[in-house]
Amino acid sequence: MTDILDLDTPSVLIDLDRVEANLKRVQDFADQSGLKLRPHIKTHKLPRFAQQAIDLGAVGITVQKLGEAEVFADAGITDMLLTFNIIGAIKLARLKALNDRVTIRVVADSTECVAGLSTTFAGGKPLGVLVECDTGMGRCGVQSPTAALELAREIIAAPGLEFHGLMTYPAAGKYQQAAAWLAEAKALFDAAGIAVPIITTGGTPDIWHADEAGVATEYRPGTYIYMDRSQVAAGAASYDDCALTVLATVVSHPTPGRAIIDAGSKALTSDLLGLVGHGYIPAYPDAKVVGLSEEHGTLDVSACVNGGPKIGEQIAIIPNHCCPVTNLFDAVHLVRDGKLIETVPVAARGRVA
Repeated sequence: MTDILDLDTPSVLIDLDRVEANLKRVQDFADQSGLKLRPHIKTHKLPRFAQQAIDLGAVGITVQKLGEAEVFADAGITDMLLTFNIIGAIKLARLKALNDRVTIRVVADSTECVAGLSTTFAGGKPLGVLVECDTGMGRCGVQSPTAALELAREIIAAPGLEFHGLMTYPAAGKYQQAAAWLAEAKALFDAAGIAVPIITTGGTPDIWHADEAGVATEYRPGTYIYMDRSQVAAGAASYDDCALTVLATVVSHPTPGRAIIDAGSKALTSDLLGLVGHGYIPAYPDAKVVGLSEEHGTLDVSACVNGGPKIGEQIAIIPNHCCPVTNLFDAVHLVRDGKLIETVPVAARGRVA
């Protein structure tokens, strides 16, 4: 085994002990809450971790893009929910090929989306479709429970499609609002005599409130496997739970209060998510990552004892948002007890189409 400090930088380190603890803790919580778990793979993009979650009890995976689904189907994952409207002939043909190989469900929030799906799947293996619901996020989704029922009726009537339920991604902190929205929708469906097999919601920031999701049957967390600075700020994790760090080297110390590292926006991501600065350095908690250009990261070390890290020193940084960091690197380094176990390619990196 190789020592971590022998790695070139910037590099991504994944602490396997923390990954395993995060996976088990959330699966146990879902089991106790009576919820099925369908983790989102956008955070790690690694089939091995998807399979590990399934082995612990997850019912399948969530993907956001067809490219991710194709990679994970090739790796042997057979049950997926794709939470993105599939529009256009090219993507519909790819979806049809996937549906012939694995169990995959998709979402729709418009008549146009349903029509395209029906045209593609009429006469073949049926496709399961969930109505996407905007319960407060302000992104995709039908705007009311009544609209959800209307679109579900279109799906039921559409050749080649089967109505499988409702899907939402709530705004962080608005899980109660989402639960009320879904409960109202479920009551409408019950009154109409339409079964809703799946009601799926998600979001790592509110993961420990998943048992308050009301009528939901399924939860789709993503970031929980690694956690990050934003999840610590949200109260979903502690820094001791954060499994992904970016290893960087101090390359310059132009002034006593400023140090420069070799990890910029192409390694740490420029996402702020309401935070000040771009990461947390456990070894130097008083240091601040105050600026990023493409290849340079600027540290304010003026509050550090003895000036903070020195030129040539390697430091591990917990990023604000681990999900885009995964997509910035070709490979990640799996570590345990400070030793490199394995370097693995990020299988679904760049699969954004």
